[in-house]
Amino acid sequence: MDNVAVQLSDALAGAVESVGASVVRVEAGRGLPSSGVAWTADLLVTVHHAIEREDGISIGLPDGSTAEATLVGRDAPSDLALLQIQGARLAPARFDEGAALKVGHLLLGVARPGRTARAALGIAAALGPDWRTPAGAKIDRYLQLDIGRYPGFSGGAVADASGAVVGLSTTGLVRGHILAVPTSTLRRVAGALQAHGHVRRGFLGVGVYPVRLPPELAQRAGQPGGALIISVQAGGAAEKAGVLLGDVLVALDGKPVTEPGDLIGLLDEDRIGARAVARLVRGGQLQDVPLTIGTRGEA
Repeated sequence: MDNVAVQLSDALAGAVESVGASVVRVEAGRGLPSSGVAWTADLLVTVHHAIEREDGISIGLPDGSTAEATLVGRDAPSDLALLQIQGARLAPARFDEGAALKVGHLLLGVARPGRTARAALGIAAALGPDWRTPAGAKIDRYLQLDIGRYPGFSGGAVADASGAVVGLSTTGLVRGHILAVPTSTLRRVAGALQAHGHVRRGFLGVGVYPVRLPPELAQRAGQPGGALIISVQAGGAAEKAGVLLGDVLVALDGKPVTEPGDLIGLLDEDRIGARAVARLVRGGQLQDVPLTIGTRGEA
C-alpha cells in the first residue's frame, strides 16, 4: 500500500511539474495576480475578469523572469481572454478534451500566483452537458471542481492525473463555484479572439432590461416577464425591423426571452444573417415582428 501511495504521489508531482512549465502569472490590474496557460509559443489564455488593462500586462514566466503582454481579445460572457506575450517564448500546454473524465476523478489545479507554481488537489465534483453562462455564452461541458479557492488560481490550468490540461479554472462564471472552461470551448473562443478580437455573435442592436408583465399579459404571453427595450441602435437589425423604445421582447423564434442572457443565448454566430421573428408586447398587445439578425458593428 505504501508503494501505491508513493507512486501516486510521484505521479501527481510529475504532472504538476509538467503542467507548471506552461502556467504563468498574469498581472493586469490593481488587485492580486491571476494565472494564465500557454496556448501557443506566444499566446496565452486567461480569465477576462482579471484583465483591467489592455497593454503593459506583466507576465511572470516559469523561469522566474517577467515579460510584457498585450490583449488580443476578450469575451466577457465566457470569462476568457487571449494575450500575446512580447519578447519571450512559452511552452504550450498539452491540452486534452477530457472525454474519459468522470465524476470523482482526481484533478489538479495548477496556478502561478507568485514566482513559483502552486498546486491544489481535488476531484471532478460535477459533470454535465453543454450549458449557457448567465451572460449567454455557450460552454461545451459543465465541469465543477471540488478544489479549494486560493488567490490567483483563476486562469490556471485544470489537469488530470496524467498532466493533460482539460480546462481553465475560473470563479467568474457562477457565483460561489469553481468551474473549468473545457478545452473544446477554449479552442473555439481562442480561435475567434485570434481571428476577430472578439467572439462574433448575432446582434439585434438593442439594450434590454428585465421586467414583469401584468397578469393578463403574462397569461397571454405564457411567461411572467420579458425584456424591456431601453435603447435601439441606429441602423441596427431591430431599428430596421421597426422595433421601438418601450417595446417588451418576450420571445425570439418562439424561444422565451425574460432577461439579457436569454437573448444572448439565442444569438450564436450561426444565426448571423438569419431571418427570425421577434414577439413583442406593444401597447398592451402581442405583436410578431420579422427581422434579420445582424452582427455587432455593421450599422
